[in-house]
Amino acid sequence: MNLRRTLSFAFVLSALIASSASAQGMKLSDVLIDGQDWEMVGEGFAFTEGPAVDLEGNLYFTDVFRSKIYRIMGSGKPEIFVDQSFGTNGLKFGPDGRLYGCQNGKKRIVAYDSAGKDTSIVDEVSSNDLVVMSTGAIYFTDPEHHQVWYISPKGEKKVVDATLDYPNGLTLWPDQSTLVVADMRKPYLYTFRVESDGSLKFKQPFYACALQRDMPDSAADGMTIDSAGRIYVATRLGLQVFNPSGALSGIIARPQNQWLANAVFAGPKLDELYVTCSNRVYKRKMKASGFRYFDVKTK
Repeated sequence: MNLRRTLSFAFVLSALIASSASAQGMKLSDVLIDGQDWEMVGEGFAFTEGPAVDLEGNLYFTDVFRSKIYRIMGSGKPEIFVDQSFGTNGLKFGPDGRLYGCQNGKKRIVAYDSAGKDTSIVDEVSSNDLVVMSTGAIYFTDPEHHQVWYISPKGEKKVVDATLDYPNGLTLWPDQSTLVVADMRKPYLYTFRVESDGSLKFKQPFYACALQRDMPDSAADGMTIDSAGRIYVATRLGLQVFNPSGALSGIIARPQNQWLANAVFAGPKLDELYVTCSNRVYKRKMKASGFRYFDVKTK
């Protein structure tokens, strides 16, 4: 563990000099397409967040401050899916086809059906972001109380970690054996081993983010993962990309000089990377393709 930390700190230092440096043979050129740049697909929002992808590859996202959920389907233009979302932030689709959300205005985790009607999953919780497993179990972050929660497939909730300063974005490795949580006020993304009862063990500062000069934290926000196990996390410096071994492969520049909140792969082939960036939503074609947990068959 000490050796891993030493190597991580050394790489962070080198990343400040050349953020697109290669990491253990995996480079940004492995995921980016020459000549492809960010393309704006929507603007005029207050604050975009929570990008999520459904079974057909359609994108859904929230305008948190205006309490609306949008989707981008065949027309390629954002259309309102939920007109009053009560401040819903993080979104993810589950194995039942419903869209799960952190409805913080009502202190609930909810599930939206295909008509946009919400059903409460758990009540009396603060939340920011969530991830839904192929079993239907849910993990979500509660930055206000420094907690990570677990909801079982039966709807039973419990706190599974209370050691992070400001837990924010989170995702799972493709095999769903490891949970990754961003601590917005630290330089790290932390990994936890997922136990059969949903509890978490063996916390590690596995991914070390590159930091802006004279800043002690990365401001890491939402994140996504691709089919090869690479992590893409929105940070103050841009979209930082880590290979499956935890090394930083490079940083994809923000599409505009505004807050970069979150990312997800969408499109029919899951090869379009979407980001929510303040008042706008952008996408770019990628060599890499995304990963959806509900595509995994459970026993």
